[in-house]
Amino acid sequence: MKTQKEKGEIFQSLHQRSGCFVIPNPWDAGSSKLLSGMGFEALATTSAGLAFSLGKSDGTNGVSMDQALANASDIVQATDLPVSADLENGYHDEPDGVFNTITNAAKIGLVGGSIEDATGDSSNPIYNFDLAVERIKAAAEAAKKLSCPFVLTARAENFLYGRPDLKDTIRRLQAFQDAGADVLYAPGLKSHDEIATVVREVDKPVNVLMGLAGVSITVQELTDLGVKRISLGSSLNRAALGAFLKATDEILNKGSFTFSEDAATYADLNERFSD
Repeated sequence: MKTQKEKGEIFQSLHQRSGCFVIPNPWDAGSSKLLSGMGFEALATTSAGLAFSLGKSDGTNGVSMDQALANASDIVQATDLPVSADLENGYHDEPDGVFNTITNAAKIGLVGGSIEDATGDSSNPIYNFDLAVERIKAAAEAAKKLSCPFVLTARAENFLYGRPDLKDTIRRLQAFQDAGADVLYAPGLKSHDEIATVVREVDKPVNVLMGLAGVSITVQELTDLGVKRISLGSSLNRAALGAFLKATDEILNKGSFTFSEDAATYADLNERFSD
């Protein structure tokens, strides 16, 4: 197994080389192990995938930091790839709490993490600008104090919360960049023009979320737009759960079991999970 320092250096290098890479999002040790054997170069956790696996909704502060880090630790232990974590809003409103979250994340072997400007409060979904920037500044300070490389991703969540304000999103990303973020991320961008504008207006690597319904942009197209990293969010988890729901619906409403024709075989999965 690689050391945390080695994983951190590899993860940094992925953001420094030319071109674009895909970082898929496992939700547990098993999905992590499957993805690790497929040729991907790094993994990232998914807050929604974890929440759904715990029977909770996402984005409502229903999953604690301890639960998220325990899940991330399972994923880190299941793979030799660098792992970054979806740390939501840092599980704290105040910058000091976010600082501590980054420190705790590194302690379990993570070599990256994202902090978003979403509050988890439906009545006030996005932190005000100044506080959002101070939170990223605290996260960046924590990352710099670590003994191993740690890639900090700053997320501007406007587009996921009914605020498709590209100008404000770019303003926030630029401020996050100046506050010390290594990667910038505005989940919910859906058009070539939106993505190209964000890439053009910032000076740090840009992560783009794919796997959204109705969005059909290829890896090559995103590479041509200047995107550095493509994450999948909860889409793989939702694909798995979608197949689960379709199968159970067939059983209950049709009384048949044809879903098994598309299921992974016992032998294949058993082999993939063997040490």
